[in-house]
Amino acid sequence: MKRILVTGGAGFIGSHLCERLLDQGHEVLCVDNFYTGSRRNVAHLLGDPSFELMRHDVTFPLFVEVDEIYNLACPASPIHYQYDPVQTTKTSVHGAINMLGLAKRRRAKIFQASTSEVYGDPTIHPQPEAYWGNVNPIGLRSCYDEGKRCAETLFFDYHRQHKVRIKVARIFNTYGPRMHPNDGRVVSNFVVQALKGEPITLYGEGLQTRSFCYVDDLVEGFLRLMNTNDDVTGPINLGNPGEFTIKALAERVIALTGSPSTLEYRPLPADDPRQRQPDIAKARELLSWEPTIALDQGLSKTIAYFDDLLRSGVA
Repeated sequence: MKRILVTGGAGFIGSHLCERLLDQGHEVLCVDNFYTGSRRNVAHLLGDPSFELMRHDVTFPLFVEVDEIYNLACPASPIHYQYDPVQTTKTSVHGAINMLGLAKRRRAKIFQASTSEVYGDPTIHPQPEAYWGNVNPIGLRSCYDEGKRCAETLFFDYHRQHKVRIKVARIFNTYGPRMHPNDGRVVSNFVVQALKGEPITLYGEGLQTRSFCYVDDLVEGFLRLMNTNDDVTGPINLGNPGEFTIKALAERVIALTGSPSTLEYRPLPADDPRQRQPDIAKARELLSWEPTIALDQGLSKTIAYFDDLLRSGVA
């Protein structure tokens, strides 16, 4: 049994990770400032004696006794991270410094939830880990993109300079139950709009491509990366290489919900990537990992979750 800290643990992905770690018999300290996370996501875990929930902002130091750290704290949807861009950058950068300092003091292994946004609007397709990216450093998305890039820099410098044991995963579009209903991300937007019978909002012509990974597959990738030998630091892409246009996703959601929704087109936002698809050769080779849950299967579970939320009046 290990005592494991999960920052951002009451968020969409973090809450699923907390569940899996508890299932493996570990003690879990879930830390969240509830900016985008929700107590509702972990309410079913509060009765577990191995689970502890703490309100804390990672931009401030944290002094706890832990064996491992998963650093997931940061708003991840454009609506949320652009609402307070300075705080978003501070969360990525100061949060990384504080968690790396804790890992250094405790000699703990630490995992960084990085993002495919480090590749920006890519000029290489699909994106391998060796690609340095094409990022606008002063755009509306830069607070998140550059914040996460700086966090990766800090992780590797702490590893080289202080011998901190690190693991860095670059997460591609992930979806599933417990997504925030108003986070502006494409799957949650489309599902909520379809269930309400509202027009589904597409930007540009809807021909941008994305690759959608179900949350259970992603968390399995986290655990495999964390449990590999210390020589495997990453960064490693974790995502589904199956590529879909945004328009095709909207059509699948309409079909699976039986919704009367129509498609509504709006101008493309600034710096919105045209293509996003992971090269997961490293994950296959080093972790023996690849996604197993098909898009329709994952969407059906996600639709059922949002349908319950809407019926209960929460969303």
